[in-house]
Amino acid sequence: MSAIYIATDPSVKMYSAAMDGVQLLRLGKRLTELGRAMITDPASAHLTAAEIAVIADVYRHPATSVQEIRVRTGFAQSHVSGSVARLREAGLLDATADPADGRRTLLTVSERARTAVRTHVARPAEPVIAKAVPDPEQARRVTELLDELAVLLLP
Repeated sequence: MSAIYIATDPSVKMYSAAMDGVQLLRLGKRLTELGRAMITDPASAHLTAAEIAVIADVYRHPATSVQEIRVRTGFAQSHVSGSVARLREAGLLDATADPADGRRTLLTVSERARTAVRTHVARPAEPVIAKAVPDPEQARRVTELLDELAVLLLP
């Protein structure tokens, strides 16, 4: 990966790197870490990335089955089943029998988990970004860039 210094304002160091797949994945992972730091509290920090992905999927698709979660996430059936069992045990997912097929279980996010999500997602990103990027001007710029990327990349 080669970085090229962009000579705009000498007081702000900006680099343009030829973005490749690995760099994009690394950036995505770092943004996921920052996002996770924002929406989790110490009590829920024990959740794995897979468990967070499962609960996020159920949050977006209430009254869903393990099979449907598996298809949407791409995780193995056993992995989804294990995550669902741990999340149910932790009181973060509720399960009910499917009225159309009593053998099938439908999952929804528990009220406890919904309350926690509502509490944590409303937090502004700036403090987490400021902690990750100590220079205040660079942190402000990162926030602006993330806002711009969200407009461009999110549906």
